[in-house]
Amino acid sequence: MTLGLSVGIVVGYLLLALAVGLVAYRVSETTAEDYYLASRSIGTVVLLFTTFATLLSAFTFFGGPNLAFGAGPEWLIVMGTLDGVLFAVLWYVIGYKQWLIGNRNGYVTLGEMLGDRFGSTALRALVAGISLLWLFPYVMLQQMGAGEALVGLTGGVVPYWGGAALVTLFMILYVTLAGMRGVAWTDTLQGLFMLSIVWIAAIWVVSAVGGVGAATGAMLEARPEFGSFGGGLYSPGFIISTAITIAFGVTMFPQINQRFFVAKSGRVLKRSFVLWPVLVLLLFVPAFMIGAWAAGMPIDVPEGANVLPVVLNEYTPAWFAALVVAGAMAAMMSSSDSMLLSGSSYFTRDLYRPLVSADASEEREAWIARVGVAGFALLAFVASLFRPGTLIEVGSTAFSGFALLALPVICALYWQRTTRSGMIAGVLVPQLAYLAVVLSSVVPVVPTLPRTVAGGWDVALGLMVLSAALTVGVSLVTAPATEGDASRFAVAGD
Repeated sequence: MTLGLSVGIVVGYLLLALAVGLVAYRVSETTAEDYYLASRSIGTVVLLFTTFATLLSAFTFFGGPNLAFGAGPEWLIVMGTLDGVLFAVLWYVIGYKQWLIGNRNGYVTLGEMLGDRFGSTALRALVAGISLLWLFPYVMLQQMGAGEALVGLTGGVVPYWGGAALVTLFMILYVTLAGMRGVAWTDTLQGLFMLSIVWIAAIWVVSAVGGVGAATGAMLEARPEFGSFGGGLYSPGFIISTAITIAFGVTMFPQINQRFFVAKSGRVLKRSFVLWPVLVLLLFVPAFMIGAWAAGMPIDVPEGANVLPVVLNEYTPAWFAALVVAGAMAAMMSSSDSMLLSGSSYFTRDLYRPLVSADASEEREAWIARVGVAGFALLAFVASLFRPGTLIEVGSTAFSGFALLALPVICALYWQRTTRSGMIAGVLVPQLAYLAVVLSSVVPVVPTLPRTVAGGWDVALGLMVLSAALTVGVSLVTAPATEGDASRFAVAGD
């Protein structure tokens, strides 16, 4: 199979996804609510799979197998069992309450909802600014994953920057046209495709090496420590910290949090989070086990390369490996387009509208949003060329940053005594502390601060506790602002 045909399969798949988005564009309305939330009309299957595909990113599809290859299959427990279940619980605790509030008051973004509840433009802008800050490395992660995927598929003929540029171009085109409806439709197709293709890949690879028993035996012979739970990287501190920060962080990701507003009914939302853990395990089991089994395979994985394309190139036909990489890139695009769409809504509704032009027309706001999408994506592309860390490192940085927002938001949703001052303190102080930790690892002139402490405990976990303590403590000693309206969050479930 020629190199041109391999790249053609990847580009063809991306063009197919773009075509679906164009169809959605033709039936969409011109309102902001339709563009950002598909007029709150999403049903169970589409909601489940658009959430699923939005999280099918380079972090999951390439970073996960890489970590299983290097450290062992316990990554399946961390991401599959713990986060699959924990995020489903948070989907109910945060997502359902948020849907009830948003459906009654017409909110589009988290910042809009909190700003209205506490009568604070500053809080609204703070939440949006923090969200955009941590969204940046996660968009960059998708571009890094795409670049590395094409390098692995083509044996380095297509350079890293070429794959990153390709997915950047497609996600700019897609988001500026399709809106939430197009994103949700293509997410559903991509989610179904990826779920099918990763199982076919696992069966194909395992059959080629002699079955599950042979693959597992070879893995244990090469890496005996993979046969016991824990040890090495997988300390209790690492497992607990990672599970909590990822699950709580996911709920605050703009592209996930905004999906709490789009369901057409409360029943749709409830059915979706009940099915979520099953869907997560169906993806993670084959993907992560391929990475773990690869430790016992006679293959050469170059330093810094992704293990999955190497395994597929060795044990499956070239056209199938290209198809899997195409699907993985489409999954990255489905994550990126959702991020850019949500990011544009945060920028226009929570920053541009209240701080720059409160009376801007919908047409002007839509133009500003599209320019913002292109600019944000291009800046992330430039940053991705410097490859600041592995996929896991970049992804975990974003997860932890978002996780620090979760507990103050839960306080706001469920505790009427929460005050504006408490929210600002609980959000701002831990974010500044965490930003100092992150910057200390990338800026040479800043003294290095530890990201983890003894036993692998992530410092972000302690900062989450600080965020809750500040929110509650400051709220207890300050009076509610006269501009606030706690009744906006007083809703009853259906």
